[in-house]
Amino acid sequence: MSVPAPPAPRRVPFPVVDEVARHCLREEEPETVHIEVHLPGTPDPARLTAAVTGALLRHPRVLMREAAGPWYRRRYEWELTHGPDVDVVTFPPPGPDALERARTRALTHAPPLTASPPVRLEVTRASEESGAVLLLTVNHTALDGPACLRVLATAAELYGGRDNSPAAAPHRAPPPHRAPPGGPPPGRLAPSPWVPPARVAPGTPAPRPGNGLLVADLPLPRRPAGAPYTVNDQLMAATALMITHWNREHGARPRPLRITMPVDDRSRGADMPIGNGTRLVEVAFEPGELGDGGVPLLLHRTAVRTRALKALSRPQLGHGAALLTAPLAPVAWRGAVTRGLRRAAAPWTSTTLLSNIGRVPYPLDFGDAGRAHAVWFSAPARMPRGLTVTTASTAGRLHLALRWSRTLLDAGDGARLRNLFEHYLDATQEATP
Repeated sequence: MSVPAPPAPRRVPFPVVDEVARHCLREEEPETVHIEVHLPGTPDPARLTAAVTGALLRHPRVLMREAAGPWYRRRYEWELTHGPDVDVVTFPPPGPDALERARTRALTHAPPLTASPPVRLEVTRASEESGAVLLLTVNHTALDGPACLRVLATAAELYGGRDNSPAAAPHRAPPPHRAPPGGPPPGRLAPSPWVPPARVAPGTPAPRPGNGLLVADLPLPRRPAGAPYTVNDQLMAATALMITHWNREHGARPRPLRITMPVDDRSRGADMPIGNGTRLVEVAFEPGELGDGGVPLLLHRTAVRTRALKALSRPQLGHGAALLTAPLAPVAWRGAVTRGLRRAAAPWTSTTLLSNIGRVPYPLDFGDAGRAHAVWFSAPARMPRGLTVTTASTAGRLHLALRWSRTLLDAGDGARLRNLFEHYLDATQEATP
């Protein structure tokens, strides 16, 4: 008796974000998101592999690969598969440099889009007796960090048998809408969008392309009671002051700063939509706002701007991207136009990207392997930005990742930027609202 063939994979068109990312892929600077979860113990390999496979099946939108098609097709399409094409979980040999090697692979080798799912999970250990680090590498053309963290939370629940539902967000009263003393209304000083923003000044460029990475474990910044700004606003202000200081040290002429900020409105429950679900907004600063001695006013202006931007309803990448990806011409032609426009618009690209994941909402409790005590993320840092800042908080600590293009900075430059960020983040704690 013949066995019936499995049903053909369902196809879905690339969303706007996925298509734009697909058009602009560069092999020398892969578009990867790196996530690392630090556990006090070591999970059992067979049970962890089974838990991850089960989590993928519970979130089937992760099980996708790029469908083949002729050059004249009008859409890229994802094929949603019935199971993984590849072994997602691997266990490299333990060693003192195992984590660093895994981080390097996360920055240099993106999981291919042609195999489902476009993610890989490496379980690294410094020694046989040490705890484990779950290092997840995600192809950003298909998925973002928060979506994959949701899948990891499901894997933790399946592995440990304990509830990993997201904790309720702390309730905060809306900040008071008061004009700050000593200056005009916050919105009036926003620079014109037609003025090219500042670039991160070059430090010590390397001869080869690629990304570098530095992670740091910092105290969570404090806020005075009743402060009209959030921790995210403190991180934004610290990022702006860090770059202003760095550029001043390197002789760059003062220019307005624009910092891209992802906004994620998705729920964090098991029904969270999986994919690239954030929308991007830009927070702008005039050079005069970033001078010494104005941290309280800067925090207030930042809070007003971020609050207004989060409330805006707009497409993920703006209306222009939606027009570029309309299926009115073959996708190969649209790709050439998109790449050309991206090169032409490079001078107007934002100065940097700050992605604040916020408090990790899941316990990430892996039973006998323990709960996560640190979680780092990093976002791609290709030119012309060349630098991204990513933060998350776990177990009462702030986990900072600086990622940069090697054609702009080196490891020593990254360490200097880390020190500047820490200095200015401390300065936001001393500000009086």
